[in-house]
Amino acid sequence: MLLDIAEVAERSGLAPSALRFYEKRGLIAPAGRNGLRRTYQPDVLDRLALITCARGAGFTVAEIARFLLATPDDSELRAGMADKARKLEEDIDRLTRMRDGLRHAATCTHTLLVECPDFKQMFARST
Repeated sequence: MLLDIAEVAERSGLAPSALRFYEKRGLIAPAGRNGLRRTYQPDVLDRLALITCARGAGFTVAEIARFLLATPDDSELRAGMADKARKLEEDIDRLTRMRDGLRHAATCTHTLLVECPDFKQMFARST
C-alpha cells in the first residue's frame, strides 16, 4: 500500500517540504503520484528515520547521500565513517557528563551549584 506525502510527513514528523528536499537531493524516491500528490513505498519511513538520525548526529545531506550509496569497497568512505564514529563517541561522553551534572545540580544543596565538588568532578574527568 502506497503512502501519500501527507501521510509520510505525519508518520515521519517531517514537513512535506523536507521530503521534497530529500527527494531532490536523491535521498528518497517517490513510487509515483496519486493525482498531484507524491506517493511513497512504506519503507521510505525507515530511510527517513536513518536520515533524521544522521542529521541529528551532525551529518550533512551530502554525507548522507554518499553513505546511502556506499559499498564495502569504498575505503575512503569507511575511514570517514570511523572518524565520524570517534567524534560521536566524544560527543556522547561530553553530553553524558553534562546530563549527569545537571541531574546532580537539580538536587544539590550548595549555595553556588557550580562550586559543588561533586559537580566539578564530573567535568574534570574530561581533562
